[in-house]
Amino acid sequence: MDFQGALSGLQEFLDRGGPILVVIMIATFVMWAFILERLAYFGFAFKGDAQRAMRQWSARTDHTSWNAHAIRDQLVSEVKQRAEQNVELVKTLVAIAPLLGLLGTVTGMVQVFDVMAISGSSDARAMSAGVSRATIPTMAGMVAALSGLVFSNQIEMMAKRRTARLADQLELE
Repeated sequence: MDFQGALSGLQEFLDRGGPILVVIMIATFVMWAFILERLAYFGFAFKGDAQRAMRQWSARTDHTSWNAHAIRDQLVSEVKQRAEQNVELVKTLVAIAPLLGLLGTVTGMVQVFDVMAISGSSDARAMSAGVSRATIPTMAGMVAALSGLVFSNQIEMMAKRRTARLADQLELE
């Protein structure tokens, strides 16, 4: 693998897209870090949180009083809170990505209009850098949003299903 070639290609791509593309890249990395963290949580830690809630509920002798139901709701709520942690942040980053792409489009078009105003003509070669800065961030923002959208919905549904299953299990005991 040609690491140096890949790095120079990435640098060229970022230069073509302008400074907004760097912001989109950082937001996408943060979004995917949180997505991977949530997937790791559901793969490794959720089961422990659910079992801890089950043990606390099973240790109680009273399961029918109002106080017992309040404690059961609290246990479910605590697990739900841990399961839904950072999901809204991921959804926010998914929503922000196309807006950042649009911001890149606007800044690229401003650059095109600046070139047109300075040169006094519509020279395609002079405008090409601005057009590139207008289209690349749009594409990058949309790709980031679409990739995150699929996983953010999956993570949200996973959290809802697993906490509902825990609530049902606590209800049966």
